[in-house]
Amino acid sequence: MVASSLAVLRACGLCRPGLKNWPRLSGPPLLRLGGRRTWASLKTTATLSLEPAGGCCWDQPVRIAVRGLVPEQPVTLRASLRDEKGALFRAHARYRADAGGELDLARVPALGGSFAGLEPMGLIWAMEPDKQYWRLLKRDVQTPFVVELEVLDGHEPDGGRLLARALHERHFMRPGVRRVPVREGRVRATLFLPPGPGPYPGIVDLFGLGGGLLEYRASLLAGKGFAVMALAYYNHDDLPQSLETTHLEYFEEAVNYLLHHPEVKGPGIGLLGISKGGELGLAMSSLLKGITAAVIINGSVAVVGASIRYKDETLPPVTVIWDRVKMTKDGIKDVVEALKSPLEDGKSFIPVERSNTTFLFLVGQDDHNWKSEFYANEASKRLQAHGKEKPQIICYPEAGHYIEPPYWPLCRVGHHVLVGGPIFYGGEPRAHAMAQLDVWEQLQTFFHKHLGGKS
Repeated sequence: MVASSLAVLRACGLCRPGLKNWPRLSGPPLLRLGGRRTWASLKTTATLSLEPAGGCCWDQPVRIAVRGLVPEQPVTLRASLRDEKGALFRAHARYRADAGGELDLARVPALGGSFAGLEPMGLIWAMEPDKQYWRLLKRDVQTPFVVELEVLDGHEPDGGRLLARALHERHFMRPGVRRVPVREGRVRATLFLPPGPGPYPGIVDLFGLGGGLLEYRASLLAGKGFAVMALAYYNHDDLPQSLETTHLEYFEEAVNYLLHHPEVKGPGIGLLGISKGGELGLAMSSLLKGITAAVIINGSVAVVGASIRYKDETLPPVTVIWDRVKMTKDGIKDVVEALKSPLEDGKSFIPVERSNTTFLFLVGQDDHNWKSEFYANEASKRLQAHGKEKPQIICYPEAGHYIEPPYWPLCRVGHHVLVGGPIFYGGEPRAHAMAQLDVWEQLQTFFHKHLGGKS
């Protein structure tokens, strides 16, 4: 996990030309003192310690400590990773060593930088892309993201002498988790099975617009005792390349595949959806059979963008009122008011009253993609008005739209397929990071309770 081999650095994509003002990773930069005595010139035996030393899964914390510093030495810690398309994400924070020359991020607050205060995992969740409007995604879960951590003398993130360096691998598959590609009938998916003997509670996992097959949430959840099927529904393999009309028969086929899998326990399965995936999750839970429990993360109770059709019934998309789109002070579109209320556009309201599913709505109250809190509350009212169980709704102040697994960097501004450009997704980095930690625990507890897994 801790390595300095140039070959390893090149292999993980961290040793590349063009990183302006950053030390070359083939060795520390030349020290030009210019007559100025630096802290680093007094003692240069600093070491960077990471626990667990062999890397960990992305949803697990890592303990970061620096030893061998001069007492009360000012230092800057930097973290960086490159995604699979070469985009660089990075964060930094300023610290001061204690009287013994040690720095433990679990005990010492950051003095500033990408974040401030006692944030042991801040160097991970506070990372931001160098590339404008870029969202961190993991497409190959069989390889880790490699985070480079550096300690520099002083409080200048681009100018201090390099004192220590380490690589930290953040994995997406717990040892023993099995990855099974699924091409059954029309279904295009990947099933992740936990280590050990089954059967396991089954979950269908759906992401939002953009399509493709994203597996990183499913692979991490499989390590928690669930059989999770990451399901593609467009822009992947031989599936439609765009969304015009969504046919729920495809999703029904996927649900039935999972229900009848020998390593999945019944009698029903769970469903996890975010954004467009949350909207589809509500439609599936309302119109299909076999879904016992559903977690909807920032989903819409109105059909958005493309019609949803099941057998001879079609739910049309809610009207978009483009005049309501606003611009932020940074010139980014804010579309939160753009969708007509499903209370006015009644035909687009997903008929949740037909559902026998138990729901958990997880809501970022600073979601600017659409009005997630309003949608959750309206779904709850509709369910209760028809004598159905009141769903649980958990709201997170200052959390934005893309609520991901723990420690995932916030995507505050990103490209939106329907808008055709970048929009403001909302969220404050620290509050969003704390929300992601709680969401991860809440959804596991909910699924274990309602699908008969471990307590």
